[in-house]
Amino acid sequence: MRQAAGEAHGDAASKEPAQIVAEPFEQLALELFALQYKHNPPYRAYCQRLGRTPADVEHWSRIPPVPTASFKEFELTCLSPHERTTVFYSSGTTGQHPSRHFHSAGSLALYEASLLPWFRQHLVAVPGAGIPGGLMRIISLTPPIALAPHSSLAHMCEVVVREFGTTNSVFVGHLGQDGSWELDQEKLLKELTTSVAGGEPVVLLGTAFLFVHLLEHFGSQLIHLKLPTGSRLMETGGYKGRSRTFSKAEFYDMLTTRLGIEIESIVGEYGMSELSSQAYDLAVPGMSQASGAWVRPQRLFRFPPWARARIVSPETGREVVDGECGTLLIFDLANAWSVLAVQTEDIGIRRGSGFELLGRLAAAEPRGCSLMSAEPL
Repeated sequence: MRQAAGEAHGDAASKEPAQIVAEPFEQLALELFALQYKHNPPYRAYCQRLGRTPADVEHWSRIPPVPTASFKEFELTCLSPHERTTVFYSSGTTGQHPSRHFHSAGSLALYEASLLPWFRQHLVAVPGAGIPGGLMRIISLTPPIALAPHSSLAHMCEVVVREFGTTNSVFVGHLGQDGSWELDQEKLLKELTTSVAGGEPVVLLGTAFLFVHLLEHFGSQLIHLKLPTGSRLMETGGYKGRSRTFSKAEFYDMLTTRLGIEIESIVGEYGMSELSSQAYDLAVPGMSQASGAWVRPQRLFRFPPWARARIVSPETGREVVDGECGTLLIFDLANAWSVLAVQTEDIGIRRGSGFELLGRLAAAEPRGCSLMSAEPL
């Protein structure tokens, strides 16, 4: 993972997530900011316009975050054109100008090193899941990467199938005539019934709108399954106007009804093409103050230790107190060759060390997988 943007930058960026955890986040973030300021011309110009340089920034929370909309207009990368072997585009509705996140072989290796341990902890290394050797049968509702080479989600699914999937893992998504993702419903049903008949736990991966299409098909055919104990389901992204829209509670209730999976085995994922790390929600037990009884677990998203989330007020730019909502900022050390600080178009509530995701800003374009201010948050 060396020499992607000069030897010094390669040395810093080549640190594996395990090494990152062992070193202070503060120190690494400031070092990486200095390197990106030096090697990423559009980002340097942005920081200079705001009057923030590595000499002025003394805490990681003051590193200027780049709005995700900037990835559409500028090549926010430290990589020279000949080093760019892959580019991830943001998903969205037809006609949108997508964001671009450029990668080299080294940055993809770091992306995968960031992805795998956090995915394992939330979807593989769980009680009752997996088989000896730490593998599980994975059924991905996405198309394979060969059909979606510019999708960070398709790349993610390809990597986890390669690392954690049994030999009978499979992709059941394909491209429609308009290029949108669709399900091979017959293939999916066949694969699921095979797992049910054999008592083999599965990990289902997909976007919310693909799962809605699954539910609609199962509903029209009056299909109910009971997935084997230890099965898990990961859903991500929004509906993007391609399917019916449901509240999270309604959506998860329908998944449990049609697939026979425990709600505690459904894991939400938060990621985007502009990032290299992902957040997963955790089931945190809660007690109702009114009744004193245990209520359905509240789901909170958390990033791995090499990424941090801040919830800030869009009016003042100051971090909100616990329980308040604001704009979500992500500081991702695995974004070594682009920009580590990203200002999203999502709204969240600060909940201790995690956050509750509320949705998109009203003016934001629908996305799956802008708030452009004169001053950084």
